[in-house]
Amino acid sequence: MTARNLIAVLAVAFWAAGMPAAGQEAGGLGRLVEMPAHRALMARIAAGDARLAPFVTDGCSGGLSASWAVAAEKVPGFAELSGKTPPWEGCCVVHDHAYHDAGGATTPEQSFAERLRADKALRACVAGTAEEWRDELAARYDVSPATITAVFEAVADAMYLAVRLGGGPCTGLPWRWGFGYPGCNTAPAAGETAPE
Repeated sequence: MTARNLIAVLAVAFWAAGMPAAGQEAGGLGRLVEMPAHRALMARIAAGDARLAPFVTDGCSGGLSASWAVAAEKVPGFAELSGKTPPWEGCCVVHDHAYHDAGGATTPEQSFAERLRADKALRACVAGTAEEWRDELAARYDVSPATITAVFEAVADAMYLAVRLGGGPCTGLPWRWGFGYPGCNTAPAAGETAPE
């Protein structure tokens, strides 16, 4: 591991441990760590050889929708009690649309801002879904409506942190920011210097 990579890993660890919200704002540590990848993605798109693939979605990434579907199929009573898909899956599909084409961004700064906006919108959507489902789920699970709201808010916060940590551009992950474009790389090629 190079010193530069070690610094990046430590920066992400400090950011994740102590300041996930503040570190992602305009001047935060998260921005400092993430901007080279946004520059690489925008350069890849601007090069003209990066054609946007047709949109596809896995629902809620990271295996959430897939695991939910398996549980609905295999666990007796799960589908009747909890449904065949997560109640917030529509939020994930809207989020995937933004991630697919990097929010339509054309500059690294716009790309960073659009990703942050999409991730905040996902968190708000998932938390807001509780309003639609609160009374029905409270009755199904025999808990208070406030408990349902608290659970949805906790899920929303966890999903927000997950997409902030695992959804950056140029990661090679299938759910990365700009996943509709061919992959990009932030490491300099042999004989090149790292982007400033």
